Amino acid sequence: MLPSFLITLREGLEAFLLVGIALSYLAKLNARHYNKYIYLGAFVGLLLSLAVAVVFQVVVDQFSNELYRNYLMAGILIFATIVLTYMAIWMQRQAKNQVAQMQKELTDMVSTGNLWGLILLSTLAVLREGFETILFFSALMYSSMGEFSTQDALIGAIAGLVCALLLVWVMLKGTRNVPLRSFFRWTSLFIIIIAAGLLSSAINMLQAAHILPILHAQLFDISHILDDRGVFGTFLRALFGYNSSPGLLQLVVWGGYMFTFTFFWHRGYKQA
Repeated sequence: MLPSFLITLREGLEAFLLVGIALSYLAKLNARHYNKYIYLGAFVGLLLSLAVAVVFQVVVDQFSNELYRNYLMAGILIFATIVLTYMAIWMQRQAKNQVAQMQKELTDMVSTGNLWGLILLSTLAVLREGFETILFFSALMYSSMGEFSTQDALIGAIAGLVCALLLVWVMLKGTRNVPLRSFFRWTSLFIIIIAAGLLSSAINMLQAAHILPILHAQLFDISHILDDRGVFGTFLRALFGYNSSPGLLQLVVWGGYMFTFTFFWHRGYKQA
């Protein structure tokens, strides 16, 4: 439940923020009568996201061969790791540029009466975050190997979206500043940890598909301290890729990823 809550909170906050900023900027331009096109675009983006989710699941279900499913799942995990890393590291420097660019586009669209442009703007904002959410959900479900139930994932996802919507509403309607910088900073670190676990799971699947060598199958065993099949260990394994008896390659890849991108995360926020 926690991973799905965090993902939809983060993605929902980005999507709702963009839509909310668009509505606020239209108000500054005395163009509130264009609000309906922003709402329409957001609704279309939501419908397209749901359609992508259905198509994505249908495509995955077509792979009945276990070997090919391992290939597909490993590819999804690696792609999700790349997108998560991009979101956590690079996007911290692009937020202001993204908002400024959107405001410029809104000004041009209002001055020229480009209604389709307004619809497309909010559609793409919601669709992009929706696609990323689908990708991350799929990666988490594959890496957890059934430890997350669909019901728990949906509850966490809905709760995350509701919290994101309320947070954006408070920011746009209230007078107090919400510490968004701190929120995005620490959730970015949390996302890096999740991405490291996804990458570790992808290595495991590639080894099962005989693409990567196993090397040392069990480097050490600390299951007597914290078993990855216990209650808390299962949670850590599903969320962070925790393994109480990891192989050499998995541990090296996980440690190398964590060291590298934690360094870039720290340096990026220090310079910002």
